[in-house]
Amino acid sequence: MNLISTTGSAPVLLATVFLVAGCSSIGRTADPAKYESMSCTELNSAVGSSASDISQTAITRGKVANTRVPRWLPGGSRVKMAVANRETARIDRLKQQQDAVVAVRAYKCASSAG
Repeated sequence: MNLISTTGSAPVLLATVFLVAGCSSIGRTADPAKYESMSCTELNSAVGSSASDISQTAITRGKVANTRVPRWLPGGSRVKMAVANRETARIDRLKQQQDAVVAVRAYKCASSAG
C-alpha cells in the first residue's frame, strides 16, 4: 500500500515542480535601456548572473527531457515536451538578455577591457 501511494504522488509532485518552475520565467524581457545606467562592475555581474541562469535552466531542461513518464499517465509525454519547450524558450530569452548586457558592456567598458 505504501508503494502505491508513493508512486501515485510522484506525478503530482513532478507536475507541481514543473508548474512552479514555468511560472518563475513569466514576464522577463531584455531591456537594454536599463543596462546603460549600470557601471562596468554591475554589467560584469549581470553577465555572470545571466550565464548562471542559462546553465541552471539548461540543467532543468535536461532533467525534464530525461524524465521517464509512466505509460499509465495520460498526456504525460505531452506535458514533458511542453515543459522542455518552455525551458528552451526561457533559455532563448536569457540569451537575448545576456546579449543586450554584453553589447552595452562592450560599448561602455571598452577602455577597461584590457
